Amino acid sequence: MYYIKIKMKNSILIIFKNLYYLSVCFLLIIYLFPGSLIGYILYGDFGRQPYLISNPIGASINHLIFFFYLSTLGLIINNYQKKLISSFSFLFIVSIILELFHFLIPNRAFEINDLYANSSGVLLAYLILKFFKKISDKMFL
Repeated sequence: MYYIKIKMKNSILIIFKNLYYLSVCFLLIIYLFPGSLIGYILYGDFGRQPYLISNPIGASINHLIFFFYLSTLGLIINNYQKKLISSFSFLFIVSIILELFHFLIPNRAFEINDLYANSSGVLLAYLILKFFKKISDKMFL
């Protein structure tokens, strides 16, 4: 029975790892593509940004949601495997660098709100998972 639980835990971890790496590749493609690739797929227009949620800050909410999702996956994986580079540091730096690349990519524009949203998504995932880890440690003492 114990072997089945370990095997299942490893299978779920492998699924999370593959989903994480696939999501990082997706992020790089949509972030470094000159224009809005998702806008083209949905609306047939490279200049139009899709909005996941109607809000006053515009498309920046998309950045927050995706970096939160990506950071959550990365931090869960990092919790089970100790890496030289922690997911938090890596994703926080990547969130800043990718937005700065928009200065260089044609048809893309650097936006400070996107930079804040990227960093906030990473930070929010880190704080929430840290909070849940602290609660679970207290429950199982």
